[in-house]
Amino acid sequence: MYKKLNFLKHAFLLLIGGMLFFSSCDDNEENEVKPEPAISEVEIGSGNNGIGVIGRDFHFNAEILAGDKIDSVLLQIVPKAGENYESDWSFEIVYMQYKGSKNATVHKHFDIPEDAVEGKYDFLIMITDENGTSLLETREINIYTPENLPVDPQLSTLNIGGLASGFFYRDGEFIDGNVLQKNDTIWSQVTIEGVKGDGIMYVLLIKKDLGHRPETTDAIDFSKAIVYDVYEHKGWEDVDYFSNEVFDLETFTFVRNAPDFKIGAEADNNIPEPSPISGEKSWESGEYYFGVVYKNTTYNFNFFHYIEFEVAGF
Repeated sequence: MYKKLNFLKHAFLLLIGGMLFFSSCDDNEENEVKPEPAISEVEIGSGNNGIGVIGRDFHFNAEILAGDKIDSVLLQIVPKAGENYESDWSFEIVYMQYKGSKNATVHKHFDIPEDAVEGKYDFLIMITDENGTSLLETREINIYTPENLPVDPQLSTLNIGGLASGFFYRDGEFIDGNVLQKNDTIWSQVTIEGVKGDGIMYVLLIKKDLGHRPETTDAIDFSKAIVYDVYEHKGWEDVDYFSNEVFDLETFTFVRNAPDFKIGAEADNNIPEPSPISGEKSWESGEYYFGVVYKNTTYNFNFFHYIEFEVAGF
């Protein structure tokens, strides 16, 4: 009889202990602090200028690190408290392609819709984690109609010519194929309209397989980019055209000529000191970008444009 009672006592104690153990586990799970997602390297608008233009491309970039794994990335543009608008408008876009990843570079371009309304807005970034946590970041952006922009840099002219063969690229088209040969000597006229104040323009050649296609002057990696030309304007009070080839109508002479450049040159045309064309940017046969990258430093406004061509003979 005693042994039976003793056994029942031990069984009861084990049952109570088990209940306490599982209760403790449940409490620990409820009180567990789950890691939250993190965000860095945020860029909103070209060059992180926080400007959107109705009907035009808008740039967003961010580095995301999940607490566990990314579930979704949500971007919203919503009215800002205290601001007045001509009509109601908001915008939302969700990216699900990063789901299940631990980290991601979210580099996106999308158009500001035609029905957007001018004004200051809150730009919301919400990162949701698969573990149930989330992160919300709020920034401010200004949305303009094109006609109300302080400056509006747009490509007016991009011509590339060969000294011996005439035009290679003109008015948006290649004239006789898109291949430049080793030892060809080229020149390029680039004109950007809609600028004033201070600004600088780089004209670049970059091997496509380097994966470098900078959208702002600050993002140019000169270990990868060959500088064909660099030119700047300062103190312009009125909106005007800006060109790397300047013609004076009064004297009917060129004040500045677009530089000549040999495919296969040992150094580029960077300023103040030419850079050797070596290392990663050494000449090779293959596909290249020819790019124009401009920054208006007065108004923190950026512009870029790229075409693709081939280089042969190396």
